[in-house]
Amino acid sequence: MVDIQKLLEVMGALRSDCPWDRQQTFASIAPYTVEEAYEVADAIAREDWSGLRDELGDLLFQVVFHSRMAAEAGHFEFSDVVDAICDKMERRRPHVFGTSEQRARGVVAGDWEAQKAAERSDTDASSELDGVTLALPALSRAAKLGKRAARVGFDWPDQAGVEAKIAEELVELREARELADQDAIQHELGDVLFAVVNWARHLKVDPEKALTGANRRFEERFRLLEQSLQQQGRALKDCDLDTLEAAWTNAKNRLNRNA
Repeated sequence: MVDIQKLLEVMGALRSDCPWDRQQTFASIAPYTVEEAYEVADAIAREDWSGLRDELGDLLFQVVFHSRMAAEAGHFEFSDVVDAICDKMERRRPHVFGTSEQRARGVVAGDWEAQKAAERSDTDASSELDGVTLALPALSRAAKLGKRAARVGFDWPDQAGVEAKIAEELVELREARELADQDAIQHELGDVLFAVVNWARHLKVDPEKALTGANRRFEERFRLLEQSLQQQGRALKDCDLDTLEAAWTNAKNRLNRNA
């Protein structure tokens, strides 16, 4: 087993001897932590396994960095982080770490959420929505908020109810546009997006994954469109909409044939 002590010693040396590392705080490092998590996800999406190894190292370094600063401030040690996650996983997976009866029973639907709810009840949480991280991307946070509310019955009974809500929000968005009220437009567009995220939940689709796929398809098609026009000696900005639409359709068809 690899000894993580070497990494802890490297971090200690950086905090002692490197001016840049010494001046960092939790707040200044947090954006890097989020960025590294996204780079891990990107390496997985690209199936870049050597890249994933490196990105996981970068993410682990972030954990060690925050733990070192916490230790310096007297909050907790890195070992406390390890103990906390081990304890949490053991609590939440009784089918693996529980009593012989719990292990024999196997996975029970709802156990995970029940354990998380019990953990929240041991804190100062006053709402079902407590603990939904503010720093999540808005799309993912909307999905979590909707799921939490649905667990206690605050939800549409079926997909038709969500679709009707989306139609209602679109009407309100059009009314805001007619008034040329930019604040109202932003407000109503947000409501449309929130309703669509809840529709995704009813469709059993991860909205973040769905939009990531749409982004990828758009990028692939747009790049192919650019290449096609360049091969014809035409600049994108000089083409009319009909030409662009035809080039877009051609790019889409070519990618579909190669799929």
